[in-house]
Amino acid sequence: MRYVMKIAYDGTAYAGWQRQKNAMSVQESLENAILQAFGIDARVTASGRTDAGVHALGQVCHFDSDVLTIPPEKVPDAVNRFLSSDIRIVEGWGADVNFDSNRSAKRKTYCYSLYEAAREMPLKERFAVRVEELPSLEDLRKAARWFEGEHDFKAFCASGSSVKTTVRTVYEVKVTETETFGSRDVKIFVTGNGFLYNMVRTMTGELLDLAAGKRTKESLQKAFETGERALLGKTMPAKGLLLVDVQYQS
Repeated sequence: MRYVMKIAYDGTAYAGWQRQKNAMSVQESLENAILQAFGIDARVTASGRTDAGVHALGQVCHFDSDVLTIPPEKVPDAVNRFLSSDIRIVEGWGADVNFDSNRSAKRKTYCYSLYEAAREMPLKERFAVRVEELPSLEDLRKAARWFEGEHDFKAFCASGSSVKTTVRTVYEVKVTETETFGSRDVKIFVTGNGFLYNMVRTMTGELLDLAAGKRTKESLQKAFETGERALLGKTMPAKGLLLVDVQYQS
């Protein structure tokens, strides 16, 4: 049977989703907990890899077992007892063997969180990145539209990636603004059919520079056309990034 799980995690203490030789990953933690709960050596496949320090609200993953008799909806409570408090299975269900949490995914949404403050705020620092002065919401939203559509995001991909193609479709870049605990909070939601290594973090850095007038729509277009990383701004820190949702129907 194919067991599917939606999991949430604070990625601060982990070397990303995928197993690593010399550091603890979310995948290893989850597989260890399944072993403790059920006595099976399961291999868990996720919708995609999150980098070291990146968080998740709706990561989807699956594993197979021909020996388990527990109903899929009972898996969260059974496994959560053996997980650290910074990882939780929030939902469980069964699926046909043709379902693949990675290959079947149609859309993913990430959120990057920023806040404007003169000094670091301890209640925000774990999941957001401080900026002394953020561009206006109007300018951020205007520049955000330039990323939408199908583009070659090679310039936004960190070196070392082995993907077959760097062309991706970004369906929407939505920017929201609120005020909490005395600071201006900005969240950037990016929905696409797939993402490259560091793509959203680099997009965020470039969006800030575009909205601030440090670069232009024309320079962004040149980066799309040439794939030159030097034409873009910095890659933002991992802690501000959250995998929000994975969709499996178009």
